[in-house]
Amino acid sequence: MASTTFRVFRYQPDSGDLESYHQDFNLDHEEKTTVLDALLRIQNEQDGTLAVRYSCRSAICGSCACKVNGKTVLACMTQVEEAKAESGSSTLQVDPIGNFAPIKDLVVDMTPFWDKFKAVKPFLIPDGPAPDKERLVPKAAMEKVAKESACILCAACYSECNSLAADPEFVGPAAFAWGYRFAADERDSQRKNRAKLYSGQHGIWDCTRCMFCNERCPKGVDPRDAIEKLGAIAFQEKVTKDKGARHAKAFLISMRTGGKLNEQLVGGFTDPVGGAFNAPLALRMLQKGKLPASPLTHKVKNRDQVTKLIKNVKETI
Repeated sequence: MASTTFRVFRYQPDSGDLESYHQDFNLDHEEKTTVLDALLRIQNEQDGTLAVRYSCRSAICGSCACKVNGKTVLACMTQVEEAKAESGSSTLQVDPIGNFAPIKDLVVDMTPFWDKFKAVKPFLIPDGPAPDKERLVPKAAMEKVAKESACILCAACYSECNSLAADPEFVGPAAFAWGYRFAADERDSQRKNRAKLYSGQHGIWDCTRCMFCNERCPKGVDPRDAIEKLGAIAFQEKVTKDKGARHAKAFLISMRTGGKLNEQLVGGFTDPVGGAFNAPLALRMLQKGKLPASPLTHKVKNRDQVTKLIKNVKETI
């Protein structure tokens, strides 16, 4: 038997209290008790007003996602003792997932999440009329989207997303993972249109590449990787007018020509108009040695090795 203090986020607007706070609950429990089991016991035994969202209790539905000591997890697959050992604390602070408005206690308003999910058109759009029989797809083709198909829409990735914190309109990792799942499906006919839909403002190029979505995804979907693969599809479909796409293209040109990053090229290529008149930035780059005297000096030795690496990466996409 173990004992744990749970510091639980409370927000009860229906009682007239519009201020959030944390409330401590002490609980004796078995060694293998999960955070969800503990929360339900607190609800049943100590405070019936505690609001918790859950369903399957088997890491399938994703509805019990929350933050435990600052990290987003599925409460049903997180053991209390393991979480305590990881944090080095005998107290577990349980909060609602981040980047969402709380409705009551640990329950948040998921409406923006579902709106963004719908916006990526998460369904097949094949050409022509429906066939008499099912459309057969080679196993190797479906394996390309196997990881993304494992997404359970728990929103753990949204909870950790820095891009979403900076821009609430950012479409987000889970939606883009589903976007890739259909953009890369051989039965779908909207590859180019999807590339256009996912690019632009609040799209794939606005990702900060913090990788927290990959780190905290409980199902190993790696949504940041899906965003990267959508970027590759955008390039293949020549949907590259967005500043983010031009920025990525500048990196590639820089590596091809000199074998290393050419900041001067990146700035000018990404924003030809704004970059040309950004004198303060140019001065700071000059002071930091980021403006080479000549393009000929901006090269590395053994550049052929870099060229081979670029070729190998291109062939694996």
